[in-house]
Amino acid sequence: MSELLRTESANRDIDWLKDSLNAAIELELATLPPYLCAWWSIKDNNETAAKLIRTVLMEEMLHMGLVANMLTTIGGTPKINSVLPSYPGHLPGGVRPQLTVYLAGLSKTYLDEVCKQIEYPESGPIAFFAGETYPTIGAFYDAILVAFQELKPAMSGANQLTDNSIGGHELYAINTLADVEKAITEIKVQGEGTALSPDAEGFGGELAHYYKFDEISHGRKLIQVDGVWRYAGDVVTFPDTYPMAQVPEGGWQNPSPEVSALLNQFNSAFKAVLDELELAWTTGNQDKLGSAIGLMFSLKTPAIQLMQISLPDGSGNYGPDFLIY
Repeated sequence: MSELLRTESANRDIDWLKDSLNAAIELELATLPPYLCAWWSIKDNNETAAKLIRTVLMEEMLHMGLVANMLTTIGGTPKINSVLPSYPGHLPGGVRPQLTVYLAGLSKTYLDEVCKQIEYPESGPIAFFAGETYPTIGAFYDAILVAFQELKPAMSGANQLTDNSIGGHELYAINTLADVEKAITEIKVQGEGTALSPDAEGFGGELAHYYKFDEISHGRKLIQVDGVWRYAGDVVTFPDTYPMAQVPEGGWQNPSPEVSALLNQFNSAFKAVLDELELAWTTGNQDKLGSAIGLMFSLKTPAIQLMQISLPDGSGNYGPDFLIY
């Protein structure tokens, strides 16, 4: 992404736009494993924290789908089943280059070091704005929108997939520039919020992802008090979790046959999810999208089974490593 952004705007042609959209797909996909680990590690899905993380996951899946629709409508082919990064590692494309994303169960440290850092707002968090700016996901989407506006590429509407059941949000077709503008605005405000508000006004009114994670950290809902956003709402109890340890580079070393079998089961299934997603957008097959979403939720069983097995050194429990290649 950093290389794409270094391309002068005058040289950002249709190939640049297609490459950038594939980079955006790779970035959205890269957020799923850390958030899934945090979500699955919560023992009770009825906990407020679990519900908050689930909404973030649903919106990340929505965002990836909207970007894939943007790409196919201008004649591009999404790359989905061959771009998952390894963990620990950096976000794709040089976004937040100082950040190392690792996989572990939910903890306040994990929220602060991984989840909130991925979603860090472009101008700093509204609740304690410091006037600093950072190279963020939002800045990259801004460049994509400008390219659409300047190039005005033909949109065929080919291989568009739709869904009205992604966490209460709609995956819609991209057929016009207005659709592109709506989609990119939705992706940005749901992820980071705006420069003036932490909520996604006009797109469900929920808080942006950073602030949902921060509610779990603070232990309170973020609400407006006399026109000022404060963590002064209902209590958000920090949930009881499985103590999934940080996955080491290269994955778990010398796992037992039981752990190895569960890891293989999980990774094979997750690879199948990505295969189905790529085939869905390559062919415009709506059924493949539904199959992929169903497979995604079936991953929970082997993941939780891993999270209940202690590491030999007693430093925590296993968890999925997402080593799918």
